[in-house]
Amino acid sequence: MTAPLSREPILVNVALGERTYDIAIGRGLIASLGARAGALKPGARIAIVSDATVAGLHLSAVETALAEAGVDATRIVVAAGEGAKSFAILEQVCDGLLEAKIERGDLVIALGGGVIGDLAGFAAAVLRRGLDFVQVPTTLLAQVDSAVGGKTGINARHGKNLIGAFHQPILVIADTALLDTLPDREFRAGYAEIAKYGLLGDAAFFAWLETHASDVFAGGPGREHAIATSCRMKAAIVARDEREAGERALLNLGHTFGHALEAAVGFSDRLLHGEAVALGMTLAFQFSERLRLLPAPEAERVARHLTGVGLPTRLSEVPGGCPDADRLVDLMAQDKKVRRGRLTFILARGVGAAFIAPDVDPAEVRAFLAEKLAERC
Repeated sequence: MTAPLSREPILVNVALGERTYDIAIGRGLIASLGARAGALKPGARIAIVSDATVAGLHLSAVETALAEAGVDATRIVVAAGEGAKSFAILEQVCDGLLEAKIERGDLVIALGGGVIGDLAGFAAAVLRRGLDFVQVPTTLLAQVDSAVGGKTGINARHGKNLIGAFHQPILVIADTALLDTLPDREFRAGYAEIAKYGLLGDAAFFAWLETHASDVFAGGPGREHAIATSCRMKAAIVARDEREAGERALLNLGHTFGHALEAAVGFSDRLLHGEAVALGMTLAFQFSERLRLLPAPEAERVARHLTGVGLPTRLSEVPGGCPDADRLVDLMAQDKKVRRGRLTFILARGVGAAFIAPDVDPAEVRAFLAEKLAERC
């Protein structure tokens, strides 16, 4: 597998019947946003939802692109960070949309990372019983994962993304030039989601990443190739299982462990979402090894690659005090994949061979985590 040399925009289609939409991937695509939005929603008024950090970097360019297409836009800017995925900030966004007199035929643009995409998408899902929205993801993680597939929502004190709705965008603009302003730590966190696609179902892609990760990080042709490959895989899975009745659960590889770790540190900068996913994937492969589903070298290979790109793979790398195994299992019990109180994990028989494992014994998970935490402490 090699990356194409062309830097022309790449279109990936998410085939959902009447709700089909495109993901446009390439450098400088913000300039086309006004024309693309106008073609989809002629005459619509637009509200842009962003956070303070992203607004300072990219909001003026978005407003210029819209103005050049003859569209005036309202801006709604919220505080940056995971804390924005809350009832209080959801209310702020909804009030802002209502004050701007955004109607059912108008359009919301989510300009930001996964937090803003989830928040603005959920507001669009519930306001006036549903508004159309466009995702303009500004982080690598959002471009390859959270902006695609229609999952929207906010966090609860019991866990991450427990309050939300499936609400598909009508367009995703993945302008890779926006990633030039992304801090290194945020880019690495997004890379974890790219690696996830290889680990869950494409061994050849993971092998390609082992060789070409440096090009992805450097911004060469491999970057667009990795983003497009990830989006194609997610789009295909979403088209087959939009509401996670079955196969789509595979996309949660690493997330059951990861979400529990995020909750344990209070959804703080101590552990970014992608970092938690990297840790979670490492733990999922190690737990699979413990269950004799795969040989040790496969689990070691995963940890080696993630470590090599600067992602955490050991619980000792999470700053702060040691979490408790019982607490982590309790947090996992709030996972959306839990059925009748029984844990469902995404485990693996090898790189590229993940599967859904229902009815995992919580006692076995607790013992495994206790061992890993003992190593840390």
